[in-house]
Amino acid sequence: MTTSDEFRRAHRRRWAALAVLVGAVLLLAVDSTVLYLAVPSMTRDLAPTATQILWIGDVYSLALAGLLVTTGTLADRLGRKRVLLAGTVAFGAASALAAFSTSAEMLILARLLLGVAGATVMPSTLSIIRNLFTDARERTRAIAVWSAASGGGLALGPLVGGVLLERYWWGSVFLVNVPIVVVFVVAGALLLPESRDPSPGRFDLVSAGLSMAAVVPLVYAVKHAVSSGPDVWSLVAAGAGLASGVLFVRRQRGLSSPMIDVRLFNNPAFSGAVLANVIAIFALTGLLFFFSQYLQLVRGFGPLVAGMAELPATLAAIAVVGIVGLAASRLGVGRAVAAGLAVAAGGLLLVAVAEGAQSYLWLGLALVPVGLGVGLAMTLTVDAVVSAVPPDKAGAASAISETAYELGVALGIAVLGSVVTVAYQAFLVLPADLADGVRAAVTDSLSSALAAVGPESGLAAAAQSAFTDAMQVTAIVAAALTLLAALVAWRTIPSARQRLEPAAEES
Repeated sequence: MTTSDEFRRAHRRRWAALAVLVGAVLLLAVDSTVLYLAVPSMTRDLAPTATQILWIGDVYSLALAGLLVTTGTLADRLGRKRVLLAGTVAFGAASALAAFSTSAEMLILARLLLGVAGATVMPSTLSIIRNLFTDARERTRAIAVWSAASGGGLALGPLVGGVLLERYWWGSVFLVNVPIVVVFVVAGALLLPESRDPSPGRFDLVSAGLSMAAVVPLVYAVKHAVSSGPDVWSLVAAGAGLASGVLFVRRQRGLSSPMIDVRLFNNPAFSGAVLANVIAIFALTGLLFFFSQYLQLVRGFGPLVAGMAELPATLAAIAVVGIVGLAASRLGVGRAVAAGLAVAAGGLLLVAVAEGAQSYLWLGLALVPVGLGVGLAMTLTVDAVVSAVPPDKAGAASAISETAYELGVALGIAVLGSVVTVAYQAFLVLPADLADGVRAAVTDSLSSALAAVGPESGLAAAAQSAFTDAMQVTAIVAAALTLLAALVAWRTIPSARQRLEPAAEES
């Protein structure tokens, strides 16, 4: 076989391996949102309390976010392929357990195990990409595909859930994972290369504990503030998380083999990429979480149609694969990230205008620049973070990127959710003689308002109008935050691609 034939074969194998990695991350992304539509039927069968419903939804993301740093480091030590395949098998087993849960407690346990398994898969996918694609241009394109799957899966979740729930019971949204997992494990065993850090040093259990103690309380504080409002528990959890984070950073500085090299944050390109990514995800997910409610409660779309209505943003993000290389080479990485975020900010302003329009067409068109801009920025910021370390340390760097993503999602829903609530109550105009019970229900949220007064009443129309105004304000706030992220990227991330690469690159 000639050298040219060997090269083409290796090239095809790399992209086939990428398909496996993309499938794994798509599965995880779908699973994070597929449960939303299943809650009503699940509640009828398992009769969970309100607190248990919250834990069924939250425990997955808490476990996922809390373990990313630890599992990313373990993947560097034990072998990324080994950890990825083990985590995928565990994900399939936990999915089966969730599907056949007979009590709320059993489902909470299954969701916890799903989060643990997901934490082993996410950083391993990125770190394998870092080692698989040694050419910088190919790696950027591969990460673009990975980013599109990660973001697109969030939108596909409600679609998949809607299709399954039309024919099957609520457990089907979990059981569908099992045959998919089998295919991924077999394909991964055949196609994925093994890689690890040849000199990882001693694994520090204290650092692993501190990383969890830093992230989990912070994410919990945000989620608790969203569901119950800011209170003592939120403050205590946030304080505990911040204190643990300080101790974690101090310990890493004193270790000869740290779990995370915190000195990376002294590099403006690295810290700027992380910060820009957090702000962009913060703005986008915070808005889209409530955008789904707007489509269903104001526009009157069913869950399946609402999911389809969000597809323009997803399709635009996928289209980034074709332009990311050109944008980075023509503009430079820093300017390309800033330009992507500026385009997304413009799209969010168009969304604010289109939410008041009669036709959905304008809203669908406005979502295109949002998806395109965020997709471009996410791809290049993730690439900057992963490329800032040698391949041997790719798992830990990938974990930083994934943890930033999870924190951005949690903070976006919490902060922009508060903006939606405050603005909704400010724009709501109610009759002075309205009964206290009805007033409380209408003021609480749009969903409780429609349940209390019916969708055809004048009060329902007033509540829908107030919610639309609130969504427009929130879209403008999200646009301002995205512009801030663009400024951060422009000022901190160098536009010369080589300055983002580690000092010692592989040959």
